[in-house]
Amino acid sequence: MADIRYRIELDRAREHQFLVTLTLAAPAAEQTVSLPAWIPGSYLLREFARHLSGLTASQGSRELELEQVDKASWRVACSGRSALVLRYRVYAFDPSVRAAFLDAERGFFNGSSLCLRIHGREDQPHVLELAGLPEGWQVATAMPQNADGSYVAADYDELIDHPFELGCFWQARFSACGVEHQLVVSGALPSFDGERLLADTQRICEAQIQFWHGPMGKRRSPLPFERYVFFLNTVDEGYGGLEHRASTALLSPRRDLPRHGQTESSEGYVRLLGLISHEYFHTWNVKRLRPSNYLRLDYAQENYTELLWFFEGFTSYYDELMLVRTGLIDESRYLKLLSATLSGVLATPGRKVQSVAMASFDAWVKYYRQDENSPNSTISYYGKGALLALALDLTLRLRHADGEPATSLDELMRGLWQRHAAGEGATGGIREADILNLLAELGGPAVAQQLAQWVHGTEDLPLLPLFERLGVQLRADKQTLAQRLGLRLNDANGPISVKQVLAGSAAATSGLCAGDEIIGCQGWRLRRLDDALLTLAPGQQELQLLVSRDQRLLELRLDVPSSSAGATVSSSTTPVQLCLADKAPARALSLRRAWLTG
Repeated sequence: MADIRYRIELDRAREHQFLVTLTLAAPAAEQTVSLPAWIPGSYLLREFARHLSGLTASQGSRELELEQVDKASWRVACSGRSALVLRYRVYAFDPSVRAAFLDAERGFFNGSSLCLRIHGREDQPHVLELAGLPEGWQVATAMPQNADGSYVAADYDELIDHPFELGCFWQARFSACGVEHQLVVSGALPSFDGERLLADTQRICEAQIQFWHGPMGKRRSPLPFERYVFFLNTVDEGYGGLEHRASTALLSPRRDLPRHGQTESSEGYVRLLGLISHEYFHTWNVKRLRPSNYLRLDYAQENYTELLWFFEGFTSYYDELMLVRTGLIDESRYLKLLSATLSGVLATPGRKVQSVAMASFDAWVKYYRQDENSPNSTISYYGKGALLALALDLTLRLRHADGEPATSLDELMRGLWQRHAAGEGATGGIREADILNLLAELGGPAVAQQLAQWVHGTEDLPLLPLFERLGVQLRADKQTLAQRLGLRLNDANGPISVKQVLAGSAAATSGLCAGDEIIGCQGWRLRRLDDALLTLAPGQQELQLLVSRDQRLLELRLDVPSSSAGATVSSSTTPVQLCLADKAPARALSLRRAWLTG
């Protein structure tokens, strides 16, 4: 009998409730338990305890009184060495990858949503058993299984780092560089081509294992897992992923899955492959290499770091780069994906306000709590972090073209892994200084100083001259009227509703506000904002918009900025397009090939 044992019962699936029984042998005289307020990898206090109810405590036949200490902690006075038994229910109706879900068709949970932490006993083995599974349901998890069918984790950190998928799902296995991988897909339509997804995922995994460890027979270090599980829940609408030490939970629209008979790769399918690539790369970059102050997490409060530009941004750079390196997309398609990232960052005025280091630190209150002013006050450490990685990679590679020693971002990543995670006794914890010190060794002090300025500054990255030396051109793309005006609209069909107004734009100057509904222009009813241009007489530039705001009708006038299509990139609202130059020197082609093939 394990000292710490959780029994997870599915006794009220239609009511979305798990029943949890926690048995603790030899409790402390005054035992404290708590539920995490957040889940590692998602930097927001989600207050999982709000879904916990009916908590009771007992020792043998004696009921014990519980004292609630704070929003997610309880204390119980125990007597003697008899086992402490805690019983409680958890409401589970969150379809995301971050919490728990249960209905008559499917179950899913992260331990951080269901499993109380026993203070003072976190480093002991934790055993988990499942009960009440409907007939025919399967179980998938990367947590090791005992001979009796229960599951065991070495400590509490591991317990909450292995999600569980329950239900009737499609599953298959493949080997990547000699390591077993399992792919679990829930909610797929009958047209789903599982074999294609399996083969494409295998290519991604093999490429990344070789990236970090080298080819089989010449591995620089052992792999950090013995088997790996992908959980993919497909839904009508939804997208996201959350990394774990030996698995990842993914959420994707089911229409993005590959279909039988389909040979091309849709935009949705490429996006799904990028998500798979992103979360798998996290197995190394954030699960083993991680901020030094994340070696022991505090689950009760925010855990701050300025390094998410590295752990999330650099991972975002490599997720799509791996797709072109494995041949899953071609060079032109990769440049199209890069164009979207670059356009998104340039269209965010907040990039001039907040550095990626501060965006990382503020993730707990800004990134996961987007509002109408977010584009004007903050920047994504995912998007700009990916561009920062790109700029650094190209800078290092082009130094070689200038006669400096050959190196790349690949070498920096592998060097950090070897120095901080692969060696005996290595903790995996790194600081910004560790990144800069190794970068100085590989590329020189000036490059390390440049990276520090990019990380802590708000200037745009010098990507244009870097691209030109690779035979890649940056061109302005056609703007929508919303982009020309500095508006972001709600995507839902129906009224033209303003979601965000970009600082310094024509829309901001005119007084348009988030929440405004644009009804008409020049006396004409509008169904699409671009149709407003059709209401203008030749030579006319002023729009007379009829707007509804809080049940009031307002008339706002604003001049339409000229379109910059075909011109140089001149405005933050101008989308950009990366394309291959018609003619490029052989040296540029060679450098580009080395970059895209690794």
